[in-house]
Amino acid sequence: MKNGLCAEIINLLENDAKISVEDMAALTGASAEQIKEAIAAMEKEKVIVKYMAVINREKLEEDEAEALIEVKVVPKRGLGYDDLAERIYGFAEVKSVYLMSGAYDLAVVVRAASMKQISQFVFEKLAVLEGVSSTVTHFIMRKYKEQGVIFTSREQEERLVISL
Repeated sequence: MKNGLCAEIINLLENDAKISVEDMAALTGASAEQIKEAIAAMEKEKVIVKYMAVINREKLEEDEAEALIEVKVVPKRGLGYDDLAERIYGFAEVKSVYLMSGAYDLAVVVRAASMKQISQFVFEKLAVLEGVSSTVTHFIMRKYKEQGVIFTSREQEERLVISL
């Protein structure tokens, strides 16, 4: 398996997870069998973990809330940040957890049915965890771009030409 081919396949899948093996073969110059083998190997090695769709939730009729929560922690000796991160990502509301550099230690992305439910999650589950020293919650009001996909665009208003 060539690393160059794997990089090309990853780029194609990141751009469109539904791209066919035949289209990847045509774009890379590899055979369909080489593409299938490379994908199978990357799946086995957990390079490719999951295929996902990017959803513009504003277009859905469901009301949902999403927040980015900054979390400062006191890591346990010998365990570092991993133990606390595992406890946090175990909650159903948590969609992502990142170890960060800078003013806080972890960034946690949470989704729930409402802002109130996210608030309850923070004060009933997250903030009370041993090792969590503080949290700051930022509610996501609108997404403009996610995973390289632009959700909103300025539509030009059609104006009538007025002549005097």
